Amino acid sequence: KAFSALPQSLPQGESSQAEKADPMELPFIDQHGLQVSATPEQTWQALLGLLERPTGNAVFVRLLGCQDTQPGGPRPLALGSSLPGFHIAEFQPPARLVLAGRHRFSRYLVIFQLQSVGEGRTLLRADTHAEFPGLFGRLYRLLVISSRIHVVVTRLVLRSIAKSAERRARS
Repeated sequence: KAFSALPQSLPQGESSQAEKADPMELPFIDQHGLQVSATPEQTWQALLGLLERPTGNAVFVRLLGCQDTQPGGPRPLALGSSLPGFHIAEFQPPARLVLAGRHRFSRYLVIFQLQSVGEGRTLLRADTHAEFPGLFGRLYRLLVISSRIHVVVTRLVLRSIAKSAERRARS
């Protein structure tokens, strides 16, 4: 596939076939997971709650030229909802949620999967698939993936979801 070094971002709300990519079309980056002491339903609600929280990254997503720069689409969250940096490309409560996005330096998917692993316990996983076209994409990959910033942030997100879900389970 040919990409320019600095692909143009799409206007808010527009999508293309590229954003509806099958995970197999994008290179696998990594998978992180943990067990949560809560049901898949409680964990799903915690995941949605985290996604709805304001992040304060509006300037960052605009600088990157993200396709999705602000919350939009259906609420509560559903297929087609957008968040800064992402839109929901697949929505299968309480088992699977796929966030897709793109910006000047990357095209990416984050796939959250929830699986019951016993009474009141859930395996929560996050798989990342992404490509980084052109020179600037390779530099961005060095900054985000090779530096392990992505690993740290993904693990923090999973722990935050788990903590929230476990609070729900105790109440």
